Amino acid sequence: MSSIRFKALEETLNRKPIQVETPAGGVVAYFGENVFGRDAMRQFLTEDAYNSVMAAIEKSERIDRKMADQIASGMKAWAVSKGASHYTHWFQPLTGATAEKHDAFFEPIDGGKAIERFAGSMLVQQEPDASSFPNGGIRNTFEARGYTAWDSSSPAFIIGDTLCIPTIFVSYTGEALDYKTPLIRALHALDKAAVDVCQYFDKNVTKVIATLGWEQEYFLVDEALHNARPDLAHTGRSLFGASPAKGQQLEDHYFGSIPDRITQFMRDLEIESHKLGIPIKTRHNEVAPNQFECAPVFEEINIAVDHNQLLMDIMEKVSRRHNFRVLLHEKPFAGVNGSGKHNNWSLATNTGKNLLSPGKTPKTNLMFLTFFVNSIKAFHDNADLLRAAIASAGNDHRLGANEAPPAIMSVFLGTQLSAILDEVEEKVKSGKMTTDEKTALKLNVGKIPDILLDNTDRNRTSPFAFTGNKFEFRAVGSSANCSGSMTVLNTVMTDQLIQFKKDVDALIAKGKEKDEAIFQVLRNYIVASKRIRFEGNGYGEEWVKEAKKRGLNNFKTTPEALEAYMRKEFVEMFVRHNVLSEREQHARYEICLEMYVKKIQIEARVMGDMAISHILPTALAYQNTLIKNVQGLKDVLGAVAVKKAGASQIEMITEISERINAIKQNVDAMIEARKKANNIEDMKKKADAYCNKVKPYFDVIRDHVDKLEALVDDELWPLPKYRELMFTK
Repeated sequence: MSSIRFKALEETLNRKPIQVETPAGGVVAYFGENVFGRDAMRQFLTEDAYNSVMAAIEKSERIDRKMADQIASGMKAWAVSKGASHYTHWFQPLTGATAEKHDAFFEPIDGGKAIERFAGSMLVQQEPDASSFPNGGIRNTFEARGYTAWDSSSPAFIIGDTLCIPTIFVSYTGEALDYKTPLIRALHALDKAAVDVCQYFDKNVTKVIATLGWEQEYFLVDEALHNARPDLAHTGRSLFGASPAKGQQLEDHYFGSIPDRITQFMRDLEIESHKLGIPIKTRHNEVAPNQFECAPVFEEINIAVDHNQLLMDIMEKVSRRHNFRVLLHEKPFAGVNGSGKHNNWSLATNTGKNLLSPGKTPKTNLMFLTFFVNSIKAFHDNADLLRAAIASAGNDHRLGANEAPPAIMSVFLGTQLSAILDEVEEKVKSGKMTTDEKTALKLNVGKIPDILLDNTDRNRTSPFAFTGNKFEFRAVGSSANCSGSMTVLNTVMTDQLIQFKKDVDALIAKGKEKDEAIFQVLRNYIVASKRIRFEGNGYGEEWVKEAKKRGLNNFKTTPEALEAYMRKEFVEMFVRHNVLSEREQHARYEICLEMYVKKIQIEARVMGDMAISHILPTALAYQNTLIKNVQGLKDVLGAVAVKKAGASQIEMITEISERINAIKQNVDAMIEARKKANNIEDMKKKADAYCNKVKPYFDVIRDHVDKLEALVDDELWPLPKYRELMFTK
């Protein structure tokens, strides 16, 4: 057996679960203990400073510099009491990961002394070097200056000995260089647009908050096996690997009993998360072997996104403690389900109302129907933009692979809610309802809560499914920053609600009653967005054909999906709502293309290296063993007898030789294609070249390597196999 693989397997088999004890008093005793939340602020801030922070959070009011000094002093005192010695502005650059630069609290003074210091200026703003972060042409390499600015709506927290302050990240000229800035802008725009519509139904609504409950899927692999696979280590997915006899076909892993070693990891992850105020509530086995999921309680989107980014970082650290490596790639293993990050999205008011949940009266249900239909219309009109928002090299493997929503954007409502919309369409089609029609329609709208009680099924094949009191955007990739898709979703909803109000007000101005005007506009939207609604199996080939008839796009690759970013109507929409300037939008488009190119480029390099330096030497060694065996048979039995006795071995030698040649030829061709792609200056053309000229070699090379894996002596094979990677506990 290959020494590296053997040592890795031996190390894995000797693993013992690391026992994790829940702190005394249970979760409630330590939840949020490392967060500068309201209780900590009340203890360490003056009343004026506390009220200033609350006004910033609840009313988006600015904090003046003098008050910032008081807040910084209290925040530092709290952090030091928790053992912190450093602070950092924690931000989310367009790399997909988080970033931080640590500074100590102390400052030297005269006489060789030092004092602890953390001024308001240090809290509010810093100037990190921005030279190496993705910028999409916004700034030149020699212009390294970038600013981080405190996001007071997301609480500071402590990791280790460092106070982490959530911030936005912008260029010297003010353009957004991060995920958080446009998300916050979109949330402000949506708040105003949604409040204006809520005023039709409830004058007490003065604030609307978009909420998010993400579900994080992931794989766990033993650290030793992970380290023995260069592809997992460098790309996050296995570029080679023959399917094992047993995969997920028995469906015995899903919601099954969680192995003790995994349970200990999960417990440790939850404790660390709860200390940081991340409300993780759910954990379970997912469909594929060694695939799992965790999910929190709903939160305001900005905080939910911060918590998800923080969780992914914690998962990596905790997994190492337990001698695991967490895989967040959308498709780590071929032949089994990949991982997504389902984004459960809704809207909540300051009065405690979920706008996507029916109420107890026809009036509140009409408000529900208004936001429900507008959500569908927003998704319909901007489906291609939403597809672009979830596009990535990793997600291309997952979307439409009979395990996740297809690349075709559609909406699932359930048959009974669809029937309600059909009834609205039918009764309002004349343009003026009779009194009886109004009464009958309002009565049926009033029955929506009862309908939903019996309509809780989910359509796992739908990218955007209504699940009772929220829409579940299931197509987001597991490694993605939720901000990308949520910024787009909240922006398109903003645009739609503004248009809805204009349409309703126009009918009211013409003399229609408010409710009748609302029904009329909703009816028009139901008709206009009908083609996006699909209740069937999104995995079937029939849906692909049907979607094409309906005029719905099926963008299967990232480069073609990303083109929607730069459509004139979408660029203008982002500018109109002050979410992204045209320059910022173009920069993000360039960054997404560049990220795609780099991901495929790295995979191509790793694949070529593994094929030439790992696979071919092993295949040649085994082939030589077979040749020596055949030669021995010839020496003993003679050439004529060998034709019969050694026929199977000769066939194997021939097949191995053919596959070795095919691998070498295709690796060489892939390298040449990569060289040509690298010489292309235009990023869109370069991405297309990597997608259409380089990436197609992946499947060809992999097929030959995987066939060799089935042929070559198991003890010689250098890489841990799927049966070892996915079934090691």
